[in-house]
Amino acid sequence: MFEKTTWIKLPRNVLVGHDVLDDLGEAVGDLYLTGRPLIVTSPTPNEIAGDRVRAQFDDPATAVVEEASFAAVEELKETAEAVDPGYLIALGGGKPIDIAKMAADHLDVGFVSVPTVASHDGIVSGRSSIPEGDTRHSVAADPPLAVVADTTLIADAPWRLTTAGCADIISNYTAVKDWRLARRLRNVEYSEYAGALSEMTAELLVENADMIRPGLEESAWVVVKALVSSGVAMSIAGSSRPASGAEHLISHQLDRIAPGKALHGHQVGVASIMTEYLHSGENGRWNAIRDALAELDAPTTAGELGIDDAELIAALTSAHEIRDRYTILQGGINEEAAIEVATATGVIGD
Repeated sequence: MFEKTTWIKLPRNVLVGHDVLDDLGEAVGDLYLTGRPLIVTSPTPNEIAGDRVRAQFDDPATAVVEEASFAAVEELKETAEAVDPGYLIALGGGKPIDIAKMAADHLDVGFVSVPTVASHDGIVSGRSSIPEGDTRHSVAADPPLAVVADTTLIADAPWRLTTAGCADIISNYTAVKDWRLARRLRNVEYSEYAGALSEMTAELLVENADMIRPGLEESAWVVVKALVSSGVAMSIAGSSRPASGAEHLISHQLDRIAPGKALHGHQVGVASIMTEYLHSGENGRWNAIRDALAELDAPTTAGELGIDDAELIAALTSAHEIRDRYTILQGGINEEAAIEVATATGVIGD
């Protein structure tokens, strides 16, 4: 007799659109949450939208975080102990959302995600990405109870942050290929639905990159929709597999080798050009990935990332050491082969 239990945790409500920030109070009310809200934000989003959020709640508390770190999570937990919140509201980009997500999990309370930028798929996923020293940890946590994404705010966010979010989604294309490879060669559990959803989301941005432009709410809506779909795919899979393969391992190594030089989304975008080449060779879709990134004004070369060719090659040859996750880089790639791949795809060179 077949017996299998799958527990998929998803947001109850997702609200995306023009000026929906002013509907946050109503959206939270639909969740029947009780107690005092603790708004977790960072300086810029607090200045831009903090008062609009606070005006919708009775006696809200606010915690402003300066950096994403495990120490910041602990500080937020101490603040929460004094406030005794019924739930958290994460307002901003990846920093406050990831910190609130982890803290909410430890405090055993729910949280609502209110992104002001579309820089990565953490706005809806059940994972937090927290840097520590020269590395970055991906930590499991519950996804938000609701997502309220105001496309007016997101369209006004710095364009480079939006392009980083787009590149993060496009990299799902090779992440799913790695996942399927792991299923074939290591019998890793695979979800057809999660894989198809993630791949379709990446294809959506690759095929429509020429329609995504700075300052347009329509573009912000498309990008947020893609980020939400990617996060849902991870929730369905119960892991980050639909959105994290060899391209993310390369990015994690760049965080160690060349810290602070480029945004996460841009790093995985460039890495996905090379990992697609490794999967499919000269006739694969690496050209389509590269062209879509270029259309979006996202980096396609090491130089555009602000890193040296040597740093890129060092990350590519050592990425397999990051974690025990089967990818196309399993066993590693030697320096000569890495240089050939990076040169053939135009990631290094002229």
